[in-house]
Amino acid sequence: MIQYIAEEVEMIEFDQSVINRWIKSIAAQYNRRTANISYIFCSDERILEVNKQYLQHDYYTDIITFDYSGGNTISGDIFISLDTVADNANQLGVKFRDELYRILIHGILHLCGQDDKTPKLRAEMTRKENEALERLQKEYL
Repeated sequence: MIQYIAEEVEMIEFDQSVINRWIKSIAAQYNRRTANISYIFCSDERILEVNKQYLQHDYYTDIITFDYSGGNTISGDIFISLDTVADNANQLGVKFRDELYRILIHGILHLCGQDDKTPKLRAEMTRKENEALERLQKEYL
């Protein structure tokens, strides 16, 4: 089950059933199936609190993914700061919704075992995000 929770922010409206199908199709590309995935939309202050409490990081970020996956089944809690997503969209000159979709799939790619800790891995992650976003536009929207 994929669920969307708003914590200290207003829930964003989007077609969750379409996004769920897209997420499941991307996971399937990596030979994974989805189990319990919770997206928690929150504010900058909340994600900073989570970052400090669980990761001992004292900075804002757009996404924090807690991975509870096992075997070929992905599961996790994915915190997304809507404030930072909006700032990133503004800085990149893209629509908020497009940046939100990028961040949604970024978390799924992490659950599928993709990493972005080095410049080379980050470039690979961006390529995979772009492929997934193309698929969303062509097949689902």
